[in-house]
Amino acid sequence: MHDAVGDDVEAWPVAEPGFWRRVIERLGTAVLVLDTAGRVIAANPAAERLLGRTTAAMRGADAHDLLHRDADGNSVPRDRCPLLHALAEGKGAQGEGGTYLRDDGRLLAVSWSASPLTEGSSVKGMALLFTDATGDRRVHRERTARTRALEDLNERLSLVAEITDVLGQTLETDEALARLVRLLVPRLADWAAVDLRTGSGEIHRVAVTGPEGRDAGFQGWRAPAPAEAGDGEDSPLGRALTGGESVLQERVAAVTTRATGRPPLAALHSGFLAAVGASSAVTVPLGARDRITGALTVVRTDPAHPFDEDDLAAVSDVGRRVGVVIDNTRRYGRQRAVAEAMQRNLLAPLPRPGHLRLAARYQPAPAGSQVGGDWYDAFVLKDGALALVIGDVVGHDLTAAAGMAQLHGILRSLAWDHTGPPGAVVDRLDAAMPVITTVPLATLILARVEGDPDTGPWTLRWTSAGHPPPLLLSPDRTACYLEAGQGLLLGTGPVGGAGRPDATHPLEPGSTLLLYTDGLVETPGSDLGTGLDRLRRHALTLAHEPLDRLCGKVLAHLPPGSTDDVALLALRVPPP
Repeated sequence: MHDAVGDDVEAWPVAEPGFWRRVIERLGTAVLVLDTAGRVIAANPAAERLLGRTTAAMRGADAHDLLHRDADGNSVPRDRCPLLHALAEGKGAQGEGGTYLRDDGRLLAVSWSASPLTEGSSVKGMALLFTDATGDRRVHRERTARTRALEDLNERLSLVAEITDVLGQTLETDEALARLVRLLVPRLADWAAVDLRTGSGEIHRVAVTGPEGRDAGFQGWRAPAPAEAGDGEDSPLGRALTGGESVLQERVAAVTTRATGRPPLAALHSGFLAAVGASSAVTVPLGARDRITGALTVVRTDPAHPFDEDDLAAVSDVGRRVGVVIDNTRRYGRQRAVAEAMQRNLLAPLPRPGHLRLAARYQPAPAGSQVGGDWYDAFVLKDGALALVIGDVVGHDLTAAAGMAQLHGILRSLAWDHTGPPGAVVDRLDAAMPVITTVPLATLILARVEGDPDTGPWTLRWTSAGHPPPLLLSPDRTACYLEAGQGLLLGTGPVGGAGRPDATHPLEPGSTLLLYTDGLVETPGSDLGTGLDRLRRHALTLAHEPLDRLCGKVLAHLPPGSTDDVALLALRVPPP
C-alpha cells in the first residue's frame, strides 16, 4: 500500500495501522475510503488500477462528481446517487450496473458495496468496494465474497473499539471480564473462556460464556501454571500463557476429554472444545509477551463459518487490550486494599467510659469506587470528659486516607488536655492544617460528653465544621437533628470574629446519639434532605436494638447507588 494511503488509514481511530493495512493489501478488489462529505481520503492499489487514477489525484475530490456517470457518460444528479444516500443515512448499501469514469475517459461498468465506518454510534466515513461488472458470474461471486469480507472487517474493527471503550469504564477485574464476554458472545463467537494467572502461581478459569449466557459449570478449574514454553504444555492454551503466542485452530479435530497422561492445560483446552462442540477456535494471550496475565479462548461451532486469519488478528488485539485493563484493575485492587487496611488500622479501639456505651462502623466504598478519607474517633480527655469525633477529608484516594491519618493524630493532641469548648480546639486545628498537613479541605464534628461517666447527668457540647448534623434518638421514640454549632469547613481560611460556634444539648437517660459521614445520607440522584429523612425514620425503628446491631442495620439500609465510604459512631446513654 502506498505510504500516503497508509498515513490516511492510520488516522482512523477504529483501526490500528498494521492491522488495517494488511487487510486492505490482501484485497484484489478496489476499495475507496470516503469521509462523511463523500470526499476520497484513501484508495488501494486495485482501485488505482481499475480507475486509471493515482491516489494523489483522487485524494480530496468529491467521489460522486469525479467518478459517477450514467450509461451515456453524463453526470448523475446527486439526489439520484444511492451511495450519497447511504452515506447521509450512515447505512450500508450496494448496487449493480453503475458506471464510473476512468481517467482515460473510458466508462467502467461496476458493481459496488458500501459499508459505514463507525466508532460506537458515530459514523466516521464509508468504505466503498467495487469491481468491474463486465466479467462473468465468477466475478460477481468474488465480489459478493469480498464485500462480505469488508463488512466483516468493519464489524471486527468496531468491536475492538467498543471493547476498549467499555473496559475502560471499570476498575474491577470481575466486572471487566463480564463485560468482555458479553461483547464477544454472540457478536464474534459462540463461546468465550478466560483463564487468569493467580498470585499463587496457578491458572484459574474465571469466566465462561456461551449461547445461553454465563456458564458456571465450566468455571473454577485450577492448575499449576507452566513455568515456560515447552514444559509439556504444547496446547494452544499453554502456548498462549507461556510463550505469548496467538493460536488459530481453523478446524478442530476430534478430541477426547480423557485427561490420562496429558498435561493439565492441554486436557482443559481439548475437553472444553469437545464439550461445547467447537468447529474452530482462537486462543490468545491477555497482555504483552513480558506481562501475560492470562488467556482468552473464543469458539465457533458452525463449520460453515470458521475463524480465519483476520479473526485471529482481531482477537489478538482484543487480548492485548484486555491484558492491560486486567493489569490496571489488579494494581488498583492492591492500592485499594492497602488504603483500606491503613484506614482501618488507624481507627483506634473505642473506650468504655463508665456506663456510657459506644459502637462504630467503617464501611469502604462499594466495588468500582475508590477508598475515601472518612474516620471516627472516641477517647477520654484529661479532665474526664469523653471526646467524640467524626470527620471526612475531601478526596477518594490514598492521599485522602493519609490526610485523615494526619488530622486524626493532630486533633487528639490538641484536644486531650484542652478543657475549653470544642470550637476553640477546631480553630487551632484549622490554623495548623495548611502548615503541617497535606489536607486541602475537610469536614468534622468534635464533641464533648460532659458528666460523671457512671451517674451523669450528661451534656453534649459540640462544634461542626461543615459536617452533617448529629442525629439524637430520644427514649420517647422521637428523633431530631442537632443543627446548631455549624461553622465553615476546615481549610476555608480564617474568617475573623469570635471563633467557631459551639452548641450544647442535654442527653437524656436511654437516648442514642449517631455521628456519621455524608456517604450515609448522600446518594446519586437523591437530595440531601431525602437522605436525612430516610436515616431519621429508619434509625427510629432501631432505637430499641443493642448498639452494635443498630449500627450494622443502619449500614445495611444504605440505598443502591452509593459510591462513598461511610463512618458511623454511636453513643448510648444508660437508661435511668
